Amino acid sequence: MSGIIQYLQELDIYSLPIIALLIGAGFFVGFINTLAGSGTVISYSLFMFLGLSAPFANGTIRLGVIMQTLSASLNFKRKGVLDIKKGLFLALPTVLGSILGAQIAVNIHKDIFEIVIAVVMLIMGVFIFLKPQRWLKGVDVLQKKRLGLKSFLLFFLIGIYGGFIHIGVGIFLLAALVLQGGFDLVKANALKVFIVFLYSPFALLVYMLNGQVHYGVGLIAAIGNVAGGVVASHFALSWGSNFVRWLLILIILLFSLRALGLYSL
Repeated sequence: MSGIIQYLQELDIYSLPIIALLIGAGFFVGFINTLAGSGTVISYSLFMFLGLSAPFANGTIRLGVIMQTLSASLNFKRKGVLDIKKGLFLALPTVLGSILGAQIAVNIHKDIFEIVIAVVMLIMGVFIFLKPQRWLKGVDVLQKKRLGLKSFLLFFLIGIYGGFIHIGVGIFLLAALVLQGGFDLVKANALKVFIVFLYSPFALLVYMLNGQVHYGVGLIAAIGNVAGGVVASHFALSWGSNFVRWLLILIILLFSLRALGLYSL
């Protein structure tokens, strides 16, 4: 195993094996994000494995996110489940927050940022292990709540988190949309994807201006992201989420320990 890892790390980033790995992992991430969520942790882990620093991985990941959420949003719109008006309203504070969050991220020290990523990964691992869908499932009826100042502030805070680090932002958005916004799960998921699509370019711009985006790696992986999302939207396997959940827990644990310096590959 160590020989394979060393072999991959010695390859050129644009060699066929690495391109295949990026597209394959991107496909898996897109598939997971559509079925279960939090798949972006795989992209972070892979990018850092290939030699990108944590800040670079954090900026680069946004390229695939934009392409994946764009295609998903178009699908939701065609199916008639995306409320664009409410999505735009909720995206406004999220966009503002994401710009602030991204600005914080690009100015934080690399070593501190890697520790933050490790901690966030472990926290998301707990969410995945406890199956957050247990407390999201069952809130099926759209509540008639007014989306006012409280919602604005909530989505602004989520935007700060999403701009700072993308891992797990979908879970927070979905929770806010269901529990605070009162949306049913189908509409909440569509809005979640749409909001991420709207704020991600603004966060990406901050990382671009600060030179923290590897365009080659990000765009190659994005091919897989889009393909995985499209396939998963048409083929949802009943056993898929449970398998993915345990795989994610393993990946989160290994790379969190590595980021914290507790072991090295």
